[in-house]
Amino acid sequence: QVQVVESGGGLVQAGESLRLSCAISGRIFKINVMEWYRQAPGKQRESVASLTSGASRNYADSVKGRFSIFTRANAKNTVFLQMNSLKPEDTAVYYCHVKVEPPPGYPDDNSYWGQGTQVTVSS
Repeated sequence: QVQVVESGGGLVQAGESLRLSCAISGRIFKINVMEWYRQAPGKQRESVASLTSGASRNYADSVKGRFSIFTRANAKNTVFLQMNSLKPEDTAVYYCHVKVEPPPGYPDDNSYWGQGTQVTVSS
């Protein structure tokens, strides 16, 4: 129905930057919310950033001023997470989550997760 694929993770040193991408495809009428979550070893999954169809953005306190969630007009149904000034505590698997409206008449789910991409920040 809907596929969510993250990319862009990797190993960087503290202070460096990474940009994650999340490509959303499939049977979609409208994307209502695009979110990035992360889960570090031994910890619960936490929300990092969100972007609504109305362009409202929210960030976790721990990433405010360093991370930015955005889309591009020339990259349809793709959401990005720009991560600057990375810290070792940002190390986690980062997941993309979307809430969508299926096309009228299709009883599809409206919540989808990607498989995650590993971000590792060394000190």
